[in-house]
Amino acid sequence: MKYIILLGDGMADYPLSELGNKTPLQAARTQSMDTIASRGRIGMVQTIPRGLPPGSDIANLSILGYDPNRYLTGRSVYEAASAGVTLEPTDIAFRCNLVTLREESGSALMEDYSAGHIATEAATKIIAVLNQRMGSAAIRFYPGVSYRHLMVWKGGSETFETTPPHDISGRNIDPYLPRGKGSDTIRQIMEEAKHILGETPPANEHPGTSPPSANAIWLWGQGRPIRIPAFSKRFGLTGSVISAVDLIKGIGITVGLTPLNVPGATGYLDTNYLGKAEYALAELQHKDFVFVHVEAPDEASHNGDLKSKIRAIEDFDSKVVKTVLDGIRAFPEWKILVLPDHRTPILKKTHTAEPVPFAYCCSAATGKGALPVLMGFDEVTAEKSGFFVEQGHQLMDLFIKGQL
Repeated sequence: MKYIILLGDGMADYPLSELGNKTPLQAARTQSMDTIASRGRIGMVQTIPRGLPPGSDIANLSILGYDPNRYLTGRSVYEAASAGVTLEPTDIAFRCNLVTLREESGSALMEDYSAGHIATEAATKIIAVLNQRMGSAAIRFYPGVSYRHLMVWKGGSETFETTPPHDISGRNIDPYLPRGKGSDTIRQIMEEAKHILGETPPANEHPGTSPPSANAIWLWGQGRPIRIPAFSKRFGLTGSVISAVDLIKGIGITVGLTPLNVPGATGYLDTNYLGKAEYALAELQHKDFVFVHVEAPDEASHNGDLKSKIRAIEDFDSKVVKTVLDGIRAFPEWKILVLPDHRTPILKKTHTAEPVPFAYCCSAATGKGALPVLMGFDEVTAEKSGFFVEQGHQLMDLFIKGQL
């Protein structure tokens, strides 16, 4: 049996007046996801446990079958795993965003949490400058992709709170700066980096016309290393993960999945959708399970860009889901699960914790012939099904063990 999960990050949303009170999933053309819902089963799943923040780390741990209440740590720990950075038990890792701040009436506002989705080449130069000027035995910066990077604080404190920068777009940053015991050190690092980037040419390098500048860093998502049972022991399957996002790759690496690097995969709207699908099908030749993650719908949502979100959903459906659905029939037995990890409503530009739709089908239900579309894959249809998985981490057990 071959198993594949196709995840469109942040696809789920709210009904919007400009769409005639439809959600983006309802408005988008999603024939392939509709086919899966039609020939299998559709329902809702609570990927964010009650009382926990709606982070991508929490949601994707749930989907991979791990209870976040047991295995919760800062997302940066998984990003460190993706970057090949070994953390000691006393280390604290931080996500280090390159951001754009805008001065207005004596206050600093979060203009852009991604510095205009800065190119990786320019971002790498910035991180090198920060290491040269600020690196020490205690503090180290590590380059990632685009605006997403890593900082490690050896022997640091973690009794303070931080806020994701994409949660505060357009807002005064003062109420959201690190707060609590030990936060003074982190604030000082952020302030020093701001001064350095203000005088460093690489901060303004970006292909394109007049993009926002990376004029500051934002530290968040901190955590210490954690032990998690291997996926192969948990489910008895060999597996791989495909994502352009270090967080998702890092979660996969931490649970023992093999990360695959697809050329042209960017974690943005221009990602290589088709390549991800083709790599996944090739990997299933010798692995039991593949987890395919596409970030584009989530990025469009954080930008409040409805048109791009619908385009990203349609690209995910026509280039990833369709390619996999067509190609997987070469295997005698298979199962497909398609879903978002969390909602990222256009109106809020950030994640929310409500349940999300999922759909599942398998070789026994579809055969090799034409697949008529009987229902849509969207929030409303999923809610009407009456099928609800309240504990998100149980969805994988249901999927693998055939109880869906």
